[in-house]
Amino acid sequence: MTLTSRVAAHADLPQLLPLIEAAIEELQRGFLDPAQIAASHAVMGLDTQLIDDGTYFVVEADGQLAGCGGWSRRATLYGGDHSGGRDPALLDPAREPAKVRAMYTRPGFTRRGVGRLILDRCEAAAAAEGFTTLELMGTLAGRPLYEAAGFTVVEHVTETSGGVSVPLVRMRKHLP
Repeated sequence: MTLTSRVAAHADLPQLLPLIEAAIEELQRGFLDPAQIAASHAVMGLDTQLIDDGTYFVVEADGQLAGCGGWSRRATLYGGDHSGGRDPALLDPAREPAKVRAMYTRPGFTRRGVGRLILDRCEAAAAAEGFTTLELMGTLAGRPLYEAAGFTVVEHVTETSGGVSVPLVRMRKHLP
């Protein structure tokens, strides 16, 4: 399987949205109960500001969309277009971490390097803009990938905006 990546465009949305939906529904099984998975939709999803900023990537495996994710130079840590509390303020690379955002892998493509490729692209792009630290809000399902990539847990969080408590982990990584 050959993986390629590129910057996402708004024209990718018809393919990205079902991929994200499937990832939320299927990849959290075994980590969250059905009510928590349903509640996850309130805070997970795509923030199209990332596409507008040119910081969102898609990964294709032999021509098929296998995953997506990106990073941000803005203050919002997580959430999609439908989520409240987003903050478009630009971060100061000298003192604030860039944010890794909206990482999703199509079910059937996990543990094949898709997430790692996206993280590598995020790290390189953020470092090129002067950031020395990355931060993300990870799901329990995503935590093993992030730990394998060198992120460490800095805080355990419970998100309740979907009406049910959903555990998340705030993680950070210092860039070389």
